Amino acid sequence: MAGGGAGRAKRLGTLLSGLLECGAFCGIIFGWASLVYVLKDLQYFGELCQTSPSPSPSPNRTLSDCSGQDEQFSLIFTIGSFMNNFMTLPMGYVFDRFGTAVARLIAISLYTGGTLLVAFSTRDLAVLLFPAMSMLSVGGILLILTNMQVGNLFGKYRSIVITLYNGAFDSSSAIFLIIKVLYERGLPLQAMFLFMAACSAWHLLRTLFLMPRTRIPYPLPPNYNYGLQCPGRSQSYRTYEEKRPPGGEGPEEVPLEPSAPKGGAAPVPFRPCVLSWLFFWHVVWLSVMQLRHYLFIGTLNPLLDHLARGDTNLVSTYTNAFAFTQLCGVLCAPWNGLILDRHKRGKAHHPEGARGALADLQASVLSLVVTVTQCVLFSICAAVPVLPVQLATFVLQVISRSFLYGGNAAFLAIAFPPQHFGKLYGLAMALSALVALLQYPCIALVNGVLNGDPFYVSARRSPWGSYSLWGAAPRGFRAPVLQRGGGKGLWMGGGLGLGLGGFLPQGGDGGTGLW
Repeated sequence: MAGGGAGRAKRLGTLLSGLLECGAFCGIIFGWASLVYVLKDLQYFGELCQTSPSPSPSPNRTLSDCSGQDEQFSLIFTIGSFMNNFMTLPMGYVFDRFGTAVARLIAISLYTGGTLLVAFSTRDLAVLLFPAMSMLSVGGILLILTNMQVGNLFGKYRSIVITLYNGAFDSSSAIFLIIKVLYERGLPLQAMFLFMAACSAWHLLRTLFLMPRTRIPYPLPPNYNYGLQCPGRSQSYRTYEEKRPPGGEGPEEVPLEPSAPKGGAAPVPFRPCVLSWLFFWHVVWLSVMQLRHYLFIGTLNPLLDHLARGDTNLVSTYTNAFAFTQLCGVLCAPWNGLILDRHKRGKAHHPEGARGALADLQASVLSLVVTVTQCVLFSICAAVPVLPVQLATFVLQVISRSFLYGGNAAFLAIAFPPQHFGKLYGLAMALSALVALLQYPCIALVNGVLNGDPFYVSARRSPWGSYSLWGAAPRGFRAPVLQRGGGKGLWMGGGLGLGLGGFLPQGGDGGTGLW
């Protein structure tokens, strides 16, 4: 480790520990179907069920009307998933404004509080699940937000690391499956959530030793270091600057608000990024597909119960199958990273600066098309009211979801200035959360008027989603065209109505500048 920079072992430790954190904690709410099975067995909201005599002699069949109970569980998931996205906006601002350490301390506090609320909830205190799931959602999304910058440590593998972490986020939904299996083996729900609360100590240690106080810059400066040093003291950016000799190497950590380089362009403001057509169509693309996934997860338990005709053993088997497929998210997501970074591999020289950023953006077009195609196929399978077909739906869902969220984060990191990543990521997720609120009336319709049969909702939802997705794709990616000459600068989305506009001065070779 020359010059005090972070060595390969430290960076690898940061990568692997972040992968574990994302895969075991960040997105557990999306395994909600497995936890609902446990909560129903514990009679949470059981007073809302209305039993009726069953003519069937099978002990595994029942005609109990638990639509009221299902609506409460669906409402908890709707609120939790909404908070997962909507609160990303203020949390992204906290991350950009105050840095990694402050953001992670908030995330750890929320996550610990959520696990403790579940641990101490009972049948009579089932209402505690509402704040608990929201706290787990917000804490989890803030943890992964602080982790995605780890990709900056690995240069040309940056998109692969970002998508890998998002895949681990998807796979973390299997944690509730593990809880379900352990519960069926006799382990109390309270003990398992108390253990998860105790894991907060590990999050704190990782915050101190393996994460920066502010942010990880990109591109990485020479001899970059982060976290507490071996003597046990943390060097902030200001302390390092005071002690650094004249002409020394780059900073340990970047300042939260970068200043303009001498003779260069000023940093791109946040407002033009938000008002760009590129960002607008990206939000449309994200919102439509996310709503489809949320609707599927929120109606999965009633769907399986309807298709299995009340056979609880069959419902449990398919619930386990769905949860097991979620484990594959961490394996599927890096495929999208390989697509995004494919132009950086090989012997050909990868362009730097503006041309390099534009090459990265153009490479993301294929990722968009593949993600849309997967979601269309997933929607078609989900609309087929045949139980064995849902196994194929589970596989397509996890692949599509892994590509969606990994591609979302990687695209925002590629297309916009890094100092606005947290805010733009948060705003995109918050806007998509408003669209995701449409899931609750759909779920209420399924549990009420449709008597637990989501076929009509899925059948109507699929073609609308398909048309919207394919309509948004070409508009959102008409932009990445390299303009040369004429002294015009190029920035992805110069402002509302501009798409691509001349915001930055030309590069040194007479070409274009990119933020």
